[in-house]
Amino acid sequence: MALLLETRNLVYAYPGFAPCLNGVSFSLNSGERLGLVGDNGAGKSTLLHLLVGLDKPSDGTISAFGRDFKTEEDFRILRRRVGLVFQDPDDQLFCPTVAEDIAFGPLNLGYSKDEAMAIVDETLEALHLTEFRDRVTYKLSGGQKRLVSLATVLAMKPEILLLDEPTNALDEGTRKRLIDILTDLPQSMIIVSHDRAFREEVVTRTILMEGGQIC
Repeated sequence: MALLLETRNLVYAYPGFAPCLNGVSFSLNSGERLGLVGDNGAGKSTLLHLLVGLDKPSDGTISAFGRDFKTEEDFRILRRRVGLVFQDPDDQLFCPTVAEDIAFGPLNLGYSKDEAMAIVDETLEALHLTEFRDRVTYKLSGGQKRLVSLATVLAMKPEILLLDEPTNALDEGTRKRLIDILTDLPQSMIIVSHDRAFREEVVTRTILMEGGQIC
């Protein structure tokens, strides 16, 4: 297995608070679906945000694909290869229709409108979500929004997926659909999830965050 991503001694604190991450070191290898568990407030979501440069560590290093990432320009490059699916789909979806939401990323990567719409159709077909293509996004159910938010990230063709509590508020049918999608995808993943049964079906290795560190 090839090493894809690694952190070394990451430290991060919100202003006025003690560090929620205090020396976090771990690695992700090709083919892994890594489960990240820990109590609420352990810093799991914060760690995912650091990995794509939405927040900046006060110390430590983030390496991926054989190089370190430090500056905003670095992370703009990294975000082309690492996709984050937020815990709340409403943080990810902001266009009038599903097709427009999914096309947004490819258009910003420089694809033409025709190319972007072809990616939309390809992505929806791969996820068996074609029936959502022209739906009004805000009218979707919570579970449907979660699947579409995953599609918006996959349309960017990332090599690593980061998923933050992907089964929150899913009914059993949508949850099973998500499990089938994730286990069929080729990408390596880091998955924050309190859902033990879901983790047992999806992840290949689990690490525990406690006291701001990896145990």
